[in-house]
Amino acid sequence: MNADWRVFAIGSAFFAALTAIFGKVGVSEINSDLATFLRTIVILLVTALLIFARQEWQRPDSLSTKGVLFLVLSGVATGLSWLCYYRALQMGPASRVAPIDKLSVIFVVLFAVSFLGERLTWKVGLGGILVTVGAVLMAL
Repeated sequence: MNADWRVFAIGSAFFAALTAIFGKVGVSEINSDLATFLRTIVILLVTALLIFARQEWQRPDSLSTKGVLFLVLSGVATGLSWLCYYRALQMGPASRVAPIDKLSVIFVVLFAVSFLGERLTWKVGLGGILVTVGAVLMAL
């Protein structure tokens, strides 16, 4: 039985919440940049173990050049996001930092419509506005 994408999206939200809480405690005693580096090593090891366990390794020459390029760009964006996020957690309360971080939702909607050609429905538009209003209210 294949799990619906929503199951993984909820898992992502749950683990992102734990990331904020664990990260806030971690950066209270360690420089945020070093914390990001340590976290990245753990992610690398966990992901490598998962790929190994599921036998999903592929030869580098079999990978799509475009796919690799955009994953590298995604990695750069992720790294910069984590550096900013951990620095914000080090300086501010997690209950206010995390909602501001979730403004990424509205950026994703705008980028998906602009660059990926996704259709902006009234539900997505209204949801984006509500997420934005909620994040701003929680951050004040």
